[in-house]
Amino acid sequence: MLLQVLGTAAGGGLPQWNCACPGCTGARAHPERRRRHASLAVRVGEGRWYVVNATPDIGEQIEETPELHPGPGARQTPVAGFVLTDAELDHTLGIARLREAHDGIDVLATPPVLDAVREGLRLDAVLGPYTPVRWRELPGGVGCPLDGASGISVSAVPLSDKKPRYAANSADGGSSWSVGLRLHDPGTGRTLLYAPALAMWSDAFDEAARDADCVFVDGTFWDDEEPLRSGFSTRTATGMGHLPVTGLGGTAHRLARLPGRRLYTHLNNTNPLGNPHAEQHKQLAEWGIEVAAERMVIEL
Repeated sequence: MLLQVLGTAAGGGLPQWNCACPGCTGARAHPERRRRHASLAVRVGEGRWYVVNATPDIGEQIEETPELHPGPGARQTPVAGFVLTDAELDHTLGIARLREAHDGIDVLATPPVLDAVREGLRLDAVLGPYTPVRWRELPGGVGCPLDGASGISVSAVPLSDKKPRYAANSADGGSSWSVGLRLHDPGTGRTLLYAPALAMWSDAFDEAARDADCVFVDGTFWDDEEPLRSGFSTRTATGMGHLPVTGLGGTAHRLARLPGRRLYTHLNNTNPLGNPHAEQHKQLAEWGIEVAAERMVIEL
């Protein structure tokens, strides 16, 4: 299983267009600190890739990744489809940029997420006149083939009932609004767990994390008070649906006990981890934990 990290930032990216916090100001002065919205590409066969989450940066992310460039046909693309972890705007707005897909595109998501994207955002009706979108249901438990040409399977690990604001009145409930993705390659026996938003470390998630050879976890905020201290929110990190990296309820001590490779992604612009020279990186390194880097390549 070959993975390409396309982005590692939370909503708004780094820098965020309307923010002058130290993180955003530093990223403007030092372009190497810039981060695009969190996303991951998974190779499912020769010249075929699926992308985890369709971010507003999808066009730029494809251009920065030669393996995702079109060709050899004039309208032939290796991007076969997308898998969504939730219905948040920073993970779905990129779907609208796919209207030029000559042969259509696959989009996999859990039932409430599919309903929100198709009906709430009206992307089914909007994209219909341009290209066929094949909306596929993402199962929990036993995985389904991600692509017909690949043995890689995908399944959802339910995490949270947190709905995006535009779907707040949806009658759909349950913990499949936000999920982790479990990708398994039977050829190598290796498993990836990708969870860019994590509101609670449940027993089911803990089991999936311990079974994985590589785990990407929500690193939105360094500690629970960060949103309050930064002055942009009246809620804590956990109140916003993101377990912090450190402190009470932090995920770092749990990750440190896992056997596989462990990486943080989905960093908010206020998170000191956005600065590669911050002391917090040394602390994570002592625990054997990494921060995912833009354009990182991982082979499992």
